[in-house]
Amino acid sequence: QVQLVESGGGLVQAGGSLRLSCAASGRTITSYVMGWFRQAPGKEREFVGTITRSGGSTDYADSVKGRFTISRDNAKNTVYLQMNSLKPEDTAVYYCATARGSYYGRNLQLYDYWGQGTQVTVSS
Repeated sequence: QVQLVESGGGLVQAGGSLRLSCAASGRTITSYVMGWFRQAPGKEREFVGTITRSGGSTDYADSVKGRFTISRDNAKNTVYLQMNSLKPEDTAVYYCATARGSYYGRNLQLYDYWGQGTQVTVSS
């Protein structure tokens, strides 16, 4: 079993940047495709992006493409989400998660282990 802890959230003005971290323990994340998701108040949790085990490939939701970047440092057992040009509509709780098996995709039902989330608030 793997435990995930997100950090780095906070309050930022529109146009600003934040970098979220997802630190894993209990198992090495080299075993996992990793994903980032977010949930805004009153809305369903949605896909943000995902990264392969090696970090060689990434995929992003259209709403964040070109602004957000996922990376990973397997030696540190940590995944990152760099968020630039933030907009008020990016306000949400952000979660990292491990994909099931070799799954590489956007379906949150196929992600098994989740962190507790970190709040990101973007003011206009």
